Amino acid sequence: MSNAIEKTMEKKPRLTTSAMIASIAGEGQRTQPAPFGHALAAEADVRRNIVGMTADLSKYTDLHIFAQAHPQRFFQMGMAEQLLMGAAGGMAKEGFIPFATTYAVFATRRAYDFIHQVIAEEHLNVKICAALPGLTTGYGPSHQATEDIAMMRGIPGMTIVDPCDAIDTEQAVGAIAAHDGPVYMRLLRGKVPAVLDDYDYTFELGKAKLLRDGKDVLVISSGIMTMRALETAKLLDDGSASVGVLHVPTIKPLDEATIIEQCSKPGRLVIVAENHSAVGGLGEAVASTLMRARVTPEFRQIALPDRFLDAGALPTLHDRYGISSAVMVENIKQWIG
Repeated sequence: MSNAIEKTMEKKPRLTTSAMIASIAGEGQRTQPAPFGHALAAEADVRRNIVGMTADLSKYTDLHIFAQAHPQRFFQMGMAEQLLMGAAGGMAKEGFIPFATTYAVFATRRAYDFIHQVIAEEHLNVKICAALPGLTTGYGPSHQATEDIAMMRGIPGMTIVDPCDAIDTEQAVGAIAAHDGPVYMRLLRGKVPAVLDDYDYTFELGKAKLLRDGKDVLVISSGIMTMRALETAKLLDDGSASVGVLHVPTIKPLDEATIIEQCSKPGRLVIVAENHSAVGGLGEAVASTLMRARVTPEFRQIALPDRFLDAGALPTLHDRYGISSAVMVENIKQWIG
């Protein structure tokens, strides 16, 4: 290395974080550290047949918390996602409850056939917990799992969970551990916002929950978009619009009865908001449910576009692709204007 390059490097401050991998928490928002890891470690104290497995990503899926608490039940499979899913299926056949963690892109794209054939076809009791769902990293299409729900929805018997925050994640861990069958859960990791405890909320597998009512707009949302919907509703409380929020943490099986009931109320714009491609996710699931029930409200969708997304800082990308609360506010004002 030349002296000139060394001097240049010395002048530049070392970055300790990156907006491309930044927390999804807003400034000053209350958070909880590693809710998945702590909840799984606690659940494993009770369920002695829980094992934790990962593909070289324990630190980045918060599974290291489980590994510290239960080292004899932790399995590091290396960077081999297909092996991870195959081994998880084998563990389930022996009576264990494997929680297999990796990034969502690797679980769905690299290991899809193993999930489909080894786990789902035999209805094995494997819980796939996948970090970085949707647009929760700025590292471009290689790490942005914008189509993971669409892929998993197509697998018969697969339960799909998309938690909103730390409270949702904690409670979902126990619920999916108690559920008999394969589960795909989108995983929020690190310092995760905690918002649902302000809404008297309890996670129930397969159930949607009305967090707040509104006479002008109903936002049906899952995952981090429920946080954004609640933020948007509060911003519009200035007299611009009365916005209700229906949180749908379980995307499959879908709580069709509650969705139909809420969408049957007259005079409301219905918006589905999701951190996923507009193709194959919650929006299409809700739309087909309403069509079959012959319920026809005015309908809009807030979702990621059907294309490969840019790399960059998360706040910039969320604004660019319309899933920030600021852009949601402006869109809703236009739609009801």
